[in-house]
Amino acid sequence: MADENTTPEEQALADEWAAALAEAGDASQDDIDAMLAQGEAKPSAPRAPMEDFAGVPKNNAPVSLDGPNLDVILDIPVSISMEVGNTEISIRNLLQLNQGSVIELDRLAGEPLDVLVNGTLIAHGEVVVVNEKFGIRLTDVISQSERIKKLR
Repeated sequence: MADENTTPEEQALADEWAAALAEAGDASQDDIDAMLAQGEAKPSAPRAPMEDFAGVPKNNAPVSLDGPNLDVILDIPVSISMEVGNTEISIRNLLQLNQGSVIELDRLAGEPLDVLVNGTLIAHGEVVVVNEKFGIRLTDVISQSERIKKLR
């Protein structure tokens, strides 16, 4: 059943598929069951137990910066940001903003800022000025175990 628009290569591929499907269709359920039984009869190699890579030691020991593999990740750059507050506004209001517009945030004046690393809260802080540049003084740092729990 060659179509007039098929190339000889396409026809050869179609013939191969037809032969493979016909061969697979000849197998009975008994043949399939026998093949499965042969696979079960082979002794498999003993499997090593999977390690628990949950991140927190099972003995509930505090997480420390001391570790054999920590040096590998110490130089990885991360993005740190300070969040004064946030709010939700409609696109209509967003498009109407111009110089001098005021956006009300969800924080009170004097509340600490959130310090985020790659979007994860790690500390709270307050704004300071150092050599005419803004800085953040950390007032409350989230414990390492709490940060690890938030990563999950």
